[in-house]
Amino acid sequence: MIVGRHWFSIIMALVTLGGCGPGKIVTDLGISALPGSAEARLSRGRDGEVLLSYLEPTSHGSALRFHMFENNQWSPQYTVATGTDWLVNWADFPSVVPIAKDLWAAHWLVMQTGGGFAYDTVIAVSNDRGATWSIPVSPHTDGSRAEHGFVSLFGSGDAVGAIWLDARAHSDPEASNVGMQLRSAVINDDGTLSSQVVIDELVCDCCQTDLAVATSGPIAVYRNRSDAEIRDIFVSRRIGGAWRPGKLVAHDGWEISGCPVNGPAVDAEGDAVAVAWYTTAPDKRIQVAFSHDSGASFDGAINLATQQPVGRVDISLVDSDRAIVSWLQGGSGQLASKMIHRDGTLSSVIAVAPMEVHRNAGFPQMTKQGDTLIFAWTDTSGELSQVRSARVDLSSFK
Repeated sequence: MIVGRHWFSIIMALVTLGGCGPGKIVTDLGISALPGSAEARLSRGRDGEVLLSYLEPTSHGSALRFHMFENNQWSPQYTVATGTDWLVNWADFPSVVPIAKDLWAAHWLVMQTGGGFAYDTVIAVSNDRGATWSIPVSPHTDGSRAEHGFVSLFGSGDAVGAIWLDARAHSDPEASNVGMQLRSAVINDDGTLSSQVVIDELVCDCCQTDLAVATSGPIAVYRNRSDAEIRDIFVSRRIGGAWRPGKLVAHDGWEISGCPVNGPAVDAEGDAVAVAWYTTAPDKRIQVAFSHDSGASFDGAINLATQQPVGRVDISLVDSDRAIVSWLQGGSGQLASKMIHRDGTLSSVIAVAPMEVHRNAGFPQMTKQGDTLIFAWTDTSGELSQVRSARVDLSSFK
């Protein structure tokens, strides 16, 4: 396993190879995640607080842990819940999200009894910034033996909203369309459900969703699926408490008969929105599109001009005209990042860390706090996986 100074020296070597020049430093953020930890997720609240959650193995199952980023370091470890029947999966992973100042929410995935791959999403709420958590409830009540996952959480007044991929139509013999759906619901403070709706009747089966909050409200991004098996990126906006029909972000025309397991990422600040995604149409590339009207429309897609991209992207706005994008790079195998301007100008690559590109490496995470970018990922170079974290100053991207 790559640890300590040896691991950090490899990071610095990659930074130099990435072309960012002298003085541009990737700083290791020590974290107390145990060997076997994986499925990292970074979340940022409206006040700028940053949380890192992940799964850790226990003697009888799994635990959902989290840290807060305070004073340029990670806080001690906290636990949301533990379970013996959870789904632990490289592509579909839990979260702990600061919804408002004191209102936080967490979700994880629980296997259904009876075998097979059917599982449910459950969501717990904290009204004291993660000190205590409610009894978890599910945002779906269909009871079908099907997959319910790939969740993104958002605030809805004093309640918690969720979007997720829902396969209930597969188990409905009367359904005319048996594809995966994108659904949403709101969990009220008394645990009841409201606003249960279908956002999109047919979406890609297992590409991650993502969500950000702009001036207009929550904006969801996801990989759509047409009857002709075109799987391009769509956006849906929640206006006045109602989800608008999904709209195409950019036309890639990616025709693929199976799910690529490579969802989009979105960030928003005010009216500015930026979306990043992976496609192989017309070739393997990372695409980015900007919006300046809260996602009502998008500029043309910009190719990030990477070599051998594997995808698994994340994005963070610097300001209304600039964003940082991260992705998994094939070949040398690394977590890479780059600044992109709305006019298409690109910075040099900063290589954040060496990374395997197989499935168990999962989906690296990135978010901004002040003038710093925080990264988290699953290191699979040793016998056991382990969650790692580092930071890069925004001034490093030239």
